[in-house]
Amino acid sequence: MESVTGDIPQSFDLLAPTPTVGGRWDLAEDLARLPGRVGRTPTLGLERSVHRWVVCVGQKRGPAVGKTKRGKGTKWMVVADGQGLPLGSALASASPAEVRLVQETLPAIAVPRHGPGRPRQNPDRLIADKGYDSDPLREQLARRCGIELIVPHRQNRIKPPTQDGRPLRRYRRRWKIERLFAWLGNFRRLVTRYEHLLVTYQAFFHLACAMIVLRNL
Repeated sequence: MESVTGDIPQSFDLLAPTPTVGGRWDLAEDLARLPGRVGRTPTLGLERSVHRWVVCVGQKRGPAVGKTKRGKGTKWMVVADGQGLPLGSALASASPAEVRLVQETLPAIAVPRHGPGRPRQNPDRLIADKGYDSDPLREQLARRCGIELIVPHRQNRIKPPTQDGRPLRRYRRRWKIERLFAWLGNFRRLVTRYEHLLVTYQAFFHLACAMIVLRNL
């Protein structure tokens, strides 16, 4: 492209001529005349030691997250009263069985007494499903806390039964704890855990329990 100002032409070529660009056919010959072999530039020690697994350290998916048959999740451990209202709760990984988490859930109960004294933490009896059928757990609760564990025996139980049908009559009221879990499942913030920190997720869980109690007062 050229423009003429008076009699002097001015060139505004934006691209170099074709013979100039890439016209060095003797580049290989020049490299062959080098005195020594070109070695690879050594990499710095920091570049050799930094990997993706070093940068992304820490426990993934947040604390208190464990594997289940359907993926990963957090287990809800809730103790309810006779009306099905929450008295205490604990959040743990979904991997361990419920039998191992009972001792961690009971200290969360704090029922105020009518008179002076510390809040009550140990109930008289504890009704649970067949997943809690464990003789060591029965003995541990009865010896340390004086709690009667009412749990129906499993079908594949080999040992003789430890309780008759009279205590199991109270098992009919267990539908109230199932109703409580159904109420908690209505909160979408709890069904899917979006929070990385357990403290944040636990705050939403306590808020949901408080809302359930206020609705049923």
